[in-house]
Amino acid sequence: MLDHEKQIADYEKTIAQLKEQNKVNGIWTDEEIVKLEKKLELLKEQVYSQLSPWERVTICRHPERPRSIDYIKNLCEDFTEIFGDRLFQDDRSIVAGLGVIGGEKFVIIAQEKGCDTESRLYRNFGMPHPEGYRKALRVMKLAAKFNLPVLSLLDTPGAYPGLTAEERGQGSAIATNLLEMANLPTPIIVVLIGEGCSGGALGMGVGDVIGMLEHSYYSVISPEGCASILWRDASKNEEAAATLRMQVEDLLEFGVVDTMIPEPQGGAHHNPKVVYEGVKQFISKQNKALKKLSQEELLEKRYQKFRKMGAFTVAATPSQ
Repeated sequence: MLDHEKQIADYEKTIAQLKEQNKVNGIWTDEEIVKLEKKLELLKEQVYSQLSPWERVTICRHPERPRSIDYIKNLCEDFTEIFGDRLFQDDRSIVAGLGVIGGEKFVIIAQEKGCDTESRLYRNFGMPHPEGYRKALRVMKLAAKFNLPVLSLLDTPGAYPGLTAEERGQGSAIATNLLEMANLPTPIIVVLIGEGCSGGALGMGVGDVIGMLEHSYYSVISPEGCASILWRDASKNEEAAATLRMQVEDLLEFGVVDTMIPEPQGGAHHNPKVVYEGVKQFISKQNKALKKLSQEELLEKRYQKFRKMGAFTVAATPSQ
């Protein structure tokens, strides 16, 4: 249970107990129960409308939040997975393959964290090795060969920072993906479904259109990592989360992402079906729009999209 939801949970538990007691002694009228339920809804609205950036991060990291595999299962009518990078080995933190969504064929690349201890270890907690990025690129080149759109699902705390990953060219693999995705002659649709940290996310995040779930976040670093570097104190994660401005509202303002995909009250884990439908509608809409562009128009729009990101100011020269 998340800290900001404890009061809501206590209220729900009390109402449930009253309903059970009512079956025995009938002390509470139906009207009184309805009033309590209305107060509960008002409490939820109050709590969820005043979430801090850090509280939204905790929603994003909720253990029951839908993962990439859940999206693939619920969005695709058919999916065939592809394994390996043909250089070293298969990276299980990246799920890649061919899928059909709404009758349209896609090449899908996705970062997968796992949902319990066993699967998280199996998926390396969603932290890709170099071979994961190379597998994603191999599949994207298949998309270009067969003129299929690419769907990229982002959810990672960052690329794996271990020595073995560095030995096998982690930085080079991410940089190569950035270059290749910038020039890939087929539509790329990116959806941020959870965490989007650092180059680990960006290595699969260059796209023609980027959608972001309401409580996901996209940042150059995690709040804890930022706090450790700036203040040398990881406990300042709440302050770092606010300072980084990494929520969807900020990124829309900066032009980093294009669309916010709403989540149910309290987060995607409260009603995953609503989120799946919202993501599916976003993908279908964007795919139809991108299919109308010529290859030249597609690449030029992609170039201009990233070229316009960011802004700078020139300070006035101090008078002598």
